[in-house]
Amino acid sequence: MTSEEATTILRTDTVAQDLLRSMIPARLAYVWRDGKPRVVPMWFHWTGEEFLMGAPPNAPKMKVLADHPSVAFTIDGNEWPYSVLSVRGLAVVRLVDQPVEETFPEYSAMARR
Repeated sequence: MTSEEATTILRTDTVAQDLLRSMIPARLAYVWRDGKPRVVPMWFHWTGEEFLMGAPPNAPKMKVLADHPSVAFTIDGNEWPYSVLSVRGLAVVRLVDQPVEETFPEYSAMARR
């Protein structure tokens, strides 16, 4: 599936839309320095084009993701029949130039959801 096809599904599929609007955090999987996988819950924001997740610049995962950008994440429902949205791709680490007491603009949207 191409990125364009996946984006179209994320924008139009009702199950995907429900999970994207849910209060369930994403479970981000990435590879640690020792080559072993790790999974952490992350707030996220879907812009309609990309998924944004945030962490402090000194968080250990930030350096690891910059060096090993292959990731996968899932958002899954809690009720039967279970719904699952699973995404794979490459992470891009962007440092936002903000004063320490401020956050990037999408952070509050993640917190509200």
